[in-house]
Amino acid sequence: MGILVSTFLEFPAKVLETFEMLIRLAENYTSTLFCTAYRNMAAEATVRVQEFFTDVGLFVFGTDISTEEFVNRFFDTLFPVVYSHVINPGLTDISLEYAECLRTARRDIRPFGSVPKKAISQMGRSLLSSRTFLQALNLGIEVINTTDHLHFSKDCSRALLRMQYCPHCQGLMMSKPCMGYCLNIIRGCLANTAEIDLHWRGYIQSLEELSSAMSGTHDVEHVLLNFHSLVNDALVQAHTHGPELSEQVKKICGPPVRKPTQSPGCSFDQNKDNQVLKMFSRDSEETLTNRRKEFIRHLRLYRAFYGGLADHLCSSELAAADGLPCWNGEDVVKSAVLQQHQGPVSV
Repeated sequence: MGILVSTFLEFPAKVLETFEMLIRLAENYTSTLFCTAYRNMAAEATVRVQEFFTDVGLFVFGTDISTEEFVNRFFDTLFPVVYSHVINPGLTDISLEYAECLRTARRDIRPFGSVPKKAISQMGRSLLSSRTFLQALNLGIEVINTTDHLHFSKDCSRALLRMQYCPHCQGLMMSKPCMGYCLNIIRGCLANTAEIDLHWRGYIQSLEELSSAMSGTHDVEHVLLNFHSLVNDALVQAHTHGPELSEQVKKICGPPVRKPTQSPGCSFDQNKDNQVLKMFSRDSEETLTNRRKEFIRHLRLYRAFYGGLADHLCSSELAAADGLPCWNGEDVVKSAVLQQHQGPVSV
């Protein structure tokens, strides 16, 4: 059980670490967009970016929030900033009441065109698959932890005791059980565990299918690391239709009160985050996709683990090797062939 346990305990930790780095990198990309192309609004916009990627992490790691809700919230809160810097340049300070009017009007005005809807679709599919995959890993850990501490019945314990130590009573200290004898006892003791086999195989198959569904356009790395491109498309859309958007805003919120102020620059450490960016290459083994594929390949080796557990225990630890003298429950026999005439041993 040890190897299987270590596989399941090590991989989720690596996935969480890689996911955290991925989210941080995607946030870096998006904040860098504002610091390079829209510097006058970078300080205000990066706050919205940070809030958005905090929600991304909360959703992936299990918090009960809606992807549609937090994607819409991002574009809602971004609109007042974009309005005062892109649509209406120079309007760098508007009242909280006016900003709230812009925020609530965003979905009716649709200043970013179809970009929010596209982002909702991409985020919804990719993040849900990743979240489900992490939840499935936690389920696997629970199964393994449960079966790693089996409590045998009294009859099974007595049968194991006879198998292991009855030869000692006759001075046969070095004799191990014959393979057939060992299998009868261990299979009886592990009967309940063997019933897990079919479900375990189905579980691994489901993980494989889920992993495949996370590839291509639903690849969470692709979606997150390209989110900044969607944001840029949204800003271009707002800038292109600026005059007509201003007219729509005036009809709903009225004319804004202009209070020009100097907008601060970027509020995050680009140099520090760029070091993380260099460490995380999509071609490196550290990517989430590569880690996931590596785990699935490794897990396939344990597809028949529960069904073959008794065979593994007897052949690797408990029973005598073929051709060696062994204990058949009554005496030491020299030929492995004699084991085959043994009837089943009750547990």
